[in-house]
Amino acid sequence: MEYNFNENRQQQEVTSPPNSLKISDFTPPSPPQSKTHLSVPSFIPLLSHPISSHSPPLSTYPHHPHHRTMPPFTTTILLLLLFHPSSSYPFDIAYHIDSGSSTTTTTDKFNTTWLSDRFFTSGSTGLQTSRYGEYIDIMFYTSDGDADVCFFSIATDSPVVGSIQLVQIDPDSYESGVTGKESTLLVNYGRLSCGSNKWGMGFSNDVDVFGRVWDPDVKYRSKSTGQVKSVTAVRNVKNSGIGPNYFPAKLYDSAVMVSGTGDLEYELAVDAKLDYLVWLHFAEIDVSVNRKGKRVFDVVINGVNVTRIDIFKEVGGFAAYSYHYIARNLSGSPLTVKLVHVVGSPLICGLENYAIVPADIMTVPEQAIAMQALKESLRVPERMGWNGDPCAPTNWDSWEGVTCHPNKDESALVIFQIDLGSQGLKGYISDKIVLLTNLVSLNLSSNSLGGTLPVGLGQNSLKKLDLSNNQISGSIPDSLGSSNLQLVLLNGNKLEGQVPEELYSVGVHGGAIDLYGNKGLCGVPSLPDCPLFRGISHGTKIAIGVSCGVVFLLVLVIIFICIRRRRHDYDFALPHELVSLAAKKNKYQTQKSLMALEMESQHAKGFMPNYNSD
Repeated sequence: MEYNFNENRQQQEVTSPPNSLKISDFTPPSPPQSKTHLSVPSFIPLLSHPISSHSPPLSTYPHHPHHRTMPPFTTTILLLLLFHPSSSYPFDIAYHIDSGSSTTTTTDKFNTTWLSDRFFTSGSTGLQTSRYGEYIDIMFYTSDGDADVCFFSIATDSPVVGSIQLVQIDPDSYESGVTGKESTLLVNYGRLSCGSNKWGMGFSNDVDVFGRVWDPDVKYRSKSTGQVKSVTAVRNVKNSGIGPNYFPAKLYDSAVMVSGTGDLEYELAVDAKLDYLVWLHFAEIDVSVNRKGKRVFDVVINGVNVTRIDIFKEVGGFAAYSYHYIARNLSGSPLTVKLVHVVGSPLICGLENYAIVPADIMTVPEQAIAMQALKESLRVPERMGWNGDPCAPTNWDSWEGVTCHPNKDESALVIFQIDLGSQGLKGYISDKIVLLTNLVSLNLSSNSLGGTLPVGLGQNSLKKLDLSNNQISGSIPDSLGSSNLQLVLLNGNKLEGQVPEELYSVGVHGGAIDLYGNKGLCGVPSLPDCPLFRGISHGTKIAIGVSCGVVFLLVLVIIFICIRRRRHDYDFALPHELVSLAAKKNKYQTQKSLMALEMESQHAKGFMPNYNSD
């Protein structure tokens, strides 16, 4: 189950001063399409380090719009606090998502507007309505204005979500520079307000600009703690509501102290092998303490005396004072916080305990994009849970059938193996698969995949390829001749054309190759010889045909020209009319010459004919 939040999709305007919060001018966003990419934004999958059974009891959420009385473990309601790269107040992003709501918006009795989760879900269908809940909250950092929240089932049941709240907070709060702003998450393991009832967003009209919910401290006091009494402030407490933590004024309006001079101890359930950030909140609201040295006590955490506190000495009376400490690598549960009296009786207003959880590394962005493309092209069914980051969290395989490993410098995760044999897939293999440069084994056998083999498949680290018993057609790309391949099973498909010699050599050099059942393949031993144009693409065949036609026409033109030239070179006969005219002229010239000769002859004899007669 996946939710996507983007700061540009919804802007909720906060215009109140620092000691109050007002959400106004709410406009529902347009419903987004199903998510088609893993931006692989700065995204932290929820429960990447699951809360164990030893975690503190989750508080019921009585004022959720759909609340009814139910067992406290039936539904989980999330409050996410978002570190965002903004140093100014007010913070302008807050989401209140009502999971399973059939309406666009609802408003609870504290005037909180809840938006239906149908605007934010992506990659999941068939969501069922849930109603009651408990809550837990996590603080994390995002740098790109985009947050994906994914719920992973660690049992046989589907994730159950009642509602989600995501609130922007100051990026410098809770000593983020010390705990590791971008490299860790803070998971709430107890947030207590001493001497008061539960209060905060969804429980009361009391204001906390971070949306924090504060539980009563009664259940967390150790049995060794003696009789305690509550103290209430008789006037306003100074220094509350100040950044970057904006601890609310109500937190310092009440406190508990031991009657007499005993010690005050709390026990908080935790998980071992993690670091914990402990915040202690004080205010000297007892009017009887009016100078330094009248109330002094030591703070002992898990047996370590970490500091000595004199509230009046630090800030004076009716002023807020906080102290924090990191308990490193706890070896067991619970975490104990003990206030040991030195002078007078210890007093405390509130206590917070957060597990410092290392942020899980994520999939290399290019490979996450490739896996999203494969999800769509292979038509991976929803039951396989291909949502969110393909590899994170690392403590189990997030996407069914996908195995990941850290890259060389362990800064990100890469896809190592895909095993989706016999899963009823009916799509095709996206050409984006070539981006999986660390893929060693690919098994998509016994499905109903069509299409062709992507060009470039096998040219990287691929050693085992099983695409047997599908409907894949077309030719085998030369990239499958990679020297890394040790197993190639392409039997039972509709492949055709020339088999690359390098691919066939896989079997010759100790590997295994099976091409049986592809009637159109040829060109290697055990397969028929390829015809002249076998294995050539249809487009190439057309180009060859057109080229041959052009050449043939060219040859005909050349032959015609040659014939015409020979005819003009050797035939000198003149046209018939010219021959006739020349003959007549020659005859006339001949007769004229004969007459001239005859006249000369007669003149020589002295005979002059008389042509006149009487």
